[in-house]
Amino acid sequence: MNPVQTTKMSNFRWVICALLFLATTINYMDRQVLSLTWKDFIAPEFHWTDADYGTITGLFSLFYAVANLFAGKFIDWMGTKKGYLIAIFVWSLGAVLHAGCGWVAMKCEGYDSIEALRMVQAGSDAAVAIATISVWLFLSCRLILAVGEAGNFPAAIKATAEYFPKKDRAFSTSIFNSGASVGALAAPATIPLLARAWGWEMAFIIIGALGFIWMGLWAWLYDKPAKNKRVNQAELNYIEQDNDIANVQDRDKQKEEKTISFWKCFTFKQTWSFLVGKFMTDGVWWFFLFWAPAYFSDQYGYTSDSAMGIALIFTLYAIVTILSIGGGYLPTYFVEKKGMNPYLGRMRAMFIFACFPVLGLFAQPLGAYSAWWPAILIGLLGAGHQAWSANLFSTIGDMFPKSTIGTIVGLGTMAGGIGSMSINLGSGKFFDWAAAQGANFTFFGFEGKPAAYMVVFCICAVAYLIGWCIMKALVPKYKPIEVE
Repeated sequence: MNPVQTTKMSNFRWVICALLFLATTINYMDRQVLSLTWKDFIAPEFHWTDADYGTITGLFSLFYAVANLFAGKFIDWMGTKKGYLIAIFVWSLGAVLHAGCGWVAMKCEGYDSIEALRMVQAGSDAAVAIATISVWLFLSCRLILAVGEAGNFPAAIKATAEYFPKKDRAFSTSIFNSGASVGALAAPATIPLLARAWGWEMAFIIIGALGFIWMGLWAWLYDKPAKNKRVNQAELNYIEQDNDIANVQDRDKQKEEKTISFWKCFTFKQTWSFLVGKFMTDGVWWFFLFWAPAYFSDQYGYTSDSAMGIALIFTLYAIVTILSIGGGYLPTYFVEKKGMNPYLGRMRAMFIFACFPVLGLFAQPLGAYSAWWPAILIGLLGAGHQAWSANLFSTIGDMFPKSTIGTIVGLGTMAGGIGSMSINLGSGKFFDWAAAQGANFTFFGFEGKPAAYMVVFCICAVAYLIGWCIMKALVPKYKPIEVE
């Protein structure tokens, strides 16, 4: 008997969800290699300051933002399968290329070995030259990485909209989106050890190569539900339950949805609501993703490859991973148990998640007693972000046609990238300035660089509630976009 004729529903949509989870995990591991190696492995070789690292992370966010301006439209144009394959190939290539930056810097500056770079006197003209050329080399690789990674979320959200009905999208999105925290969880347990055993270059190569393996799985398993032989009719009916189609079995007669032009998207308040949500909150997640290892090294002396440093970062992201998955279920509870429409249920859940980051206000003060307090509180903040992010993405599927989802996700991720650029670029310069000021700069009882961390933590703590209020003002009630 043909599989599509059986009465028992297949569950292949969860295989697709698992692939999206793996891609997002790899995506975030590729980002984390630099944050887990720069302070203790790369900076001593290239004489980087916090401002140098902030420039790299900030401009990476800008590259990512600009790439997202086109990534969503590219995914809509190429289709989910081809678009995702191209995206992960580009970002994996960019990740691997980081490994060559040291060798190129060495040759450009005329040194015989990497050790010779390290031995240059700190603060000298030669050290500044080495730092400058290496920053530009890393920025070139980050540009390639950013262009590829920009395609991940537009493709993943589009695949989710193709394979899941509206009522399940927040949960499925929270599962694949948890790949961000799982990647961030796996990274500190593996990357510093790889860097210590074989050098930071091999950490980039090994983690980058994972993307090429994923490409083979995606090419083999993915196709649209109506064409995928692994999806039977019962599952297809379940997936398409939101569609007002008289005969779901007649797949070939389904009309293609009209798409919304790029510029027309900006005329909808729903678009601006999503952009604001991303701009206000993505930078918070990226700040902690990029700076948490350096924070524990700077403030408490635990390097990224030390047992305590690994334990702190691992605990932080373990909290994020465990708690964030449940965040996708909360709007389902509001919809099914409380009878709310999907948008209202999602906004109610998002308000709850927006309160979690307020705990970040206490991370720095309680850190005076133990480094475990910041790890736990930042973990709770991160869990709130991931649950918020999963539901924020799902509001797109609630209000926009599937044909435009990739474009809207791309625009929103661009806004998030701009927010991230602002906080990362600004933080790097702010930390160097505060360290130089010492006791002359105080904030809430902290001096110098600790005071600067406290300032940034305060900004992160209130960003979600401000974002939620603006979103609610723009779109107070559920209002889907209708394309004529």
